[in-house]
Amino acid sequence: MTPPWLTHTSEGCVLTVKATPRASRSEFVASAGEPWLRARLQAPPVDGKANAALLALAARTFALPPRAVTLLTGETARHKRLLLHGVTPEAVTSALAPQPGNL
Repeated sequence: MTPPWLTHTSEGCVLTVKATPRASRSEFVASAGEPWLRARLQAPPVDGKANAALLALAARTFALPPRAVTLLTGETARHKRLLLHGVTPEAVTSALAPQPGNL
């Protein structure tokens, strides 16, 4: 089953994200029942630093080149939509799944 924050399109996948800047570490956290994927970011929400950190985190998490991640909406808001070019929903959920040994 596809989570509510993940939409498959002809270009790739769109993630609905709720950004939390100034966190202790940068990470994605998927919680059951939430309509968004939570993104905790170390960067402050100043001069686009949090958006840049979000795009870099997405590229790193989903093993994409930085140019393959686009901010669609939410440049100045906490709720954002990201397009991951050429990514399948299975690849997204697999990348976010807890890895053995990291529990």
